[in-house]
Formats: sequence, C-alpha cells, structure tokens
Amino acid sequence: MVNTPGDAAAATRSATKRSGRPRDARIDAAVPAAVMEILGEVGYANLTLEAVAARAGTSKPTLRRRWRSRQHLVVDALASLVGVEPTPDTGCTHCDLISGIGGLGQAVTSTIMGRRVLPALVADLAGDPELESAFLERFFHPRRASTAEALRRGIRRGDIRADADIDLLLDVLASTTYYRVLFGHLPVTTALAEDVVEIVLAGVATDQWRIRHGRVKDS
Repeated sequence: MVNTPGDAAAATRSATKRSGRPRDARIDAAVPAAVMEILGEVGYANLTLEAVAARAGTSKPTLRRRWRSRQHLVVDALASLVGVEPTPDTGCTHCDLISGIGGLGQAVTSTIMGRRVLPALVADLAGDPELESAFLERFFHPRRASTAEALRRGIRRGDIRADADIDLLLDVLASTTYYRVLFGHLPVTTALAEDVVEIVLAGVATDQWRIRHGRVKDS
C-alpha cells in the first residue's frame, strides 16, 4: 500500500489530536501571578476566571482546559508562588526547623494566603474531595515532606531521639501557625517559629544536642 501526502497529513492531525497542544510556558507563569494579584485586590470569594484570564493575557476556555475550577487555580498558585519545599539543609537541625516553620509563617503573613484565602479555601475542601486531593498533593504534603526530611536528618545527626514520632512532630511544628491563621485569635509573629521549635526540641532532643547547645543545667 502506498501512502499519499493526504494520508501523511491525516496521520499528523491524528497524532496532534491525541497528544494535545503543548502547554504554553508563558501561561503557566502568568496565571499563578495573576491569581495572587487578584486575590490581594478582591479576596477569595470575588476571584473569577474571567478576571484571571484578562490579567494573564489568555482566555477563560484556556483556563478551563487546564484547571477544573477557580479553587484549583488558587491551589496551584499557592504551590507555584509560596513554594512546597520550605525546609533547607543547613547542617543544623535547629536552624532548619526554624527556617521551615518561619517560612510558613512568612508565607501566610506577607502574602494574601492568610486570613483572606486559607480559611475559605479550607472550607471548600470539605465539600470537594477532588479539590481536597489536589490541595494535599500539590501544596500540603510536599511542604510536610520537606520538614519530615529535616527531622530525619536530625535523627541521623543524633540531635533528635530515634524513637521520635515524625508525624506528631510535624503536626506540632506547623499547627500553631495554621491555627492562628484560621481563627485569627493571635498574630503569626516573627518569633513564633523559634518559640515552637524550642518547645518541640525540649521534648525530643538528645542529650548530645542539649550538651552541644548548652541546654543541660548543672546538677
């Protein structure tokens, strides 16, 4: 069988249809930035796909092809611009944890993620399992994994007890910041991360860490 030019063209169109259009990197960068700007101006409840499309220089149908809803847009914007790997490896367990939890506090106070977004977004998660899954996979779990690795490094260094409950420590480290953002009863201060880390390490640090940091009182 001899293939004709028409056959080749049809095959090309079919392959293009199957693979879809390649993603536009400009849109991938412009949309999260537009979302965060508009959230800062009008808040979560008033964010619309039309406004995001206009600000990002694209169209509402384009957004619909990439994101299921405006809530999914917000989740991706948080993951893209606030970051998902906040806890560094500085060689110092104490420093790593303060940096990680401090970064979370800075994210919720220096961006619109705080009182204007997070409480309403969390409320939406309760009624939308797909949105909840996206939030956990794109934003929550990656940040949690970053801090979990910092705790495991602390165990390997001999700074944290080997029997420490990593999941419990993660909840304790981050919960104060999230609690204050969700309920607004107290501010997320610059000193909060250090205070929380000090309390956590007081419970799980090894004698080696206490001696090295002068935390052992003379008997």
